[in-house]
Amino acid sequence: MYQLSSDPEFAFVLETFLSLSNGGGAATGEILRAASQIRPGDFESFYSEFKFLADEIAEQAASANPQRFPVSARQAHLRAASYYRAADFFLHGNASDPRILTLWSSMLENYDTAMKLLPNPPEKVALDGGQFNIPVYFHPAPRQGHSNRTNGKDSRRPTVLIGSGYDGAQQDVYHSIGHEVLARGWNFVTYEGPGQVTVRREQNIGFIPEWWQAVTPVVEWLRARDDVDVNRIALGGISFGGQLAPLAASRENRLAAVIVMDGMLSLQAATLQKFPTELVELYKSGNATAFDAAMWEGYNQPDTLTEFKWGLDQGLWSFNTSSPFEWLNKMGQMTVTHEMLDNITCPVFVASGQDDGLAPGQPEMMARMLGDKAYYHLFKTKFGAGDHCSMGAEPQLAMATLDWLADVFENSI
Repeated sequence: MYQLSSDPEFAFVLETFLSLSNGGGAATGEILRAASQIRPGDFESFYSEFKFLADEIAEQAASANPQRFPVSARQAHLRAASYYRAADFFLHGNASDPRILTLWSSMLENYDTAMKLLPNPPEKVALDGGQFNIPVYFHPAPRQGHSNRTNGKDSRRPTVLIGSGYDGAQQDVYHSIGHEVLARGWNFVTYEGPGQVTVRREQNIGFIPEWWQAVTPVVEWLRARDDVDVNRIALGGISFGGQLAPLAASRENRLAAVIVMDGMLSLQAATLQKFPTELVELYKSGNATAFDAAMWEGYNQPDTLTEFKWGLDQGLWSFNTSSPFEWLNKMGQMTVTHEMLDNITCPVFVASGQDDGLAPGQPEMMARMLGDKAYYHLFKTKFGAGDHCSMGAEPQLAMATLDWLADVFENSI
């Protein structure tokens, strides 16, 4: 993939936001201009360029009369929302930074304004998860004829529930695959649980290993609706969501299918693989004080890679801890085991990017552990789809996963 920055981590994140252009969440020229101005490795530069861009596009959105020009207003509000999310991306090293909340407020204002301007706006609800609330957007399937909300079986539509992962927002998912789900005549739903961006900001709760607690209340809510086919509810997970979705499905057995993009068993194992051997041995020794000191010493070195700095910043923030040792321990508690996969009762689409360097080999291992329940698909680099979660090749990802899912739905009782 062509790199938009000499800093590999910046290049990856820029690619992430550029890929939203495929679903109306960004514009290529706007992203490329920002990329040309961002100084490699400079977190404040990344923030300031995207904040500048977000403010400008938000001003354009506000100037469009939503009654006369709803399409123009909607599209600009959606792009502004994406750029506010980008501006926030590298700020989490200081959890008390007020910009984390103010940028998010601007993002939600623009995104929710855009959603109201859709021909078929989604419902936005907060569901009770017990110890936390679960933010949900429910996009109803496009109306057929006069309405799809009449009484009877025809009003109940297949439904795809998608969650993001370690740092992505559910708003991103609308652009990456949501419009593809809706184009197939299905309901499209997004949610977030503890540790993910909205719940972490608004409720101060980090990731939990009992991920079914974030999914089962949504499934219950969907099953109570008169526009959802209860036999055709699928759960999908993107990036770290490719580990969260199987975690949830190991306890939530009312799903017709699971899609993991890309399959992941242990983010902890994948993270430790990138550490120097001596640091791994120090972690395994159980000496939390020494390990934390070594991690911070490495973090503060002038030549430390952005990948390491951001990984630690985001890890501590999303797991709501100040200790690198505790962060890794908590990640380990979320490992997907063979026993968990044995408990999944539905077919699972396991995606793998040929050049996905996040957790290499784990999708293939997951597919082998699932056995006959797995459908494995390799997205290839030579077709532009081999990066993490096939970023930039979303039409290929949607074609493979959703065509497979259509067959599953067709065979569901």
